[in-house]
Amino acid sequence: MMELSISLVSWGKLMRAFWPLTRRFALFAVLCTLLQAPTISVASAAAAVPPLVDVAWLLENAGSDDLVVVDVRNELSEGSEAVYRAGHIPGAVYSNYLKAGWRTEIDGVPAQLPRPETLEALIGELGISNDSHVVVVSAGSDALDVSSAARVYWTFKTVGHDRVSILDGGYRAYIADGANPVETGWVDPLPNIFEVVLRPELLADRAAVATARQAGQPLVDSRPPEYFQGKERHTWAKRAGTIPGAVSLPDHLMVEEDGHVVSAARGAELLQGLGVLAADGTARDTIYFCNTGHWSALAWFIQSELLGQTNARVYDGSMVDWTAEPAQPVLLGAASTE
Repeated sequence: MMELSISLVSWGKLMRAFWPLTRRFALFAVLCTLLQAPTISVASAAAAVPPLVDVAWLLENAGSDDLVVVDVRNELSEGSEAVYRAGHIPGAVYSNYLKAGWRTEIDGVPAQLPRPETLEALIGELGISNDSHVVVVSAGSDALDVSSAARVYWTFKTVGHDRVSILDGGYRAYIADGANPVETGWVDPLPNIFEVVLRPELLADRAAVATARQAGQPLVDSRPPEYFQGKERHTWAKRAGTIPGAVSLPDHLMVEEDGHVVSAARGAELLQGLGVLAADGTARDTIYFCNTGHWSALAWFIQSELLGQTNARVYDGSMVDWTAEPAQPVLLGAASTE
């Protein structure tokens, strides 16, 4: 039986034709078109991808039909649309992590995971389909910035998309070699259709944290030490301190000075020191939190993606949500991992 390979370019042309119709009808129409063809091979689209890719990989795979590079540089690292327009990886589409809608207010708590229909529209408008390999690019300046990429990565995983990677070292690593091509201006993505398949097992809420706390499961606070100790408080948090029983994994320990994520070996060493990871490499069920589910996405990334221990969750409400309920306890003066 003859096989027909369908590229994402072909998908994109079909999506452009059908986009004025409703999203659901467009998807139905495309599927009908494909079903009229001989057997379709989608093995390449389903292939596993690494959680981190380097600049050499990106250069080698530039122009691949299924590749979508998403530049999420934002004000946490002096990024903006203007900065993107002044220079970016060729073909990269822009989506400001803080402003585009990757986080939203839910039930009065800011910076939460948006509702599925919101994410479907956001992701689809970037030209991403369920077959795309997404590479997320931050500035690569420090842990605060790299966590932008980690939070977007975690979002993709939470909505059922496994074909996602982070460019290790970010844009900083890319432009370190002046020979690498840089594009200016704006890349206008061709809208696509993305379907969310939510994975609730990657997400923790206040009730799940309370249950884990009572059960003695690890709760890992990935904020800087001054927040963990209660010396500083996020603007949106009602009270300073941490969740009683939590251990500290400060953000700066997760990223090297050059903006690269720590190695798997170093990540394992950090988690073993916290009692999360056993000597044989297996991890306990763990919930990661911070102020708003930002730094905690990077800590989750280390356990789940670098070490392959997927029994980890992110409490995206984190201390802002926890302290919104006066009955929830907080601890001041906890000893931090420096």
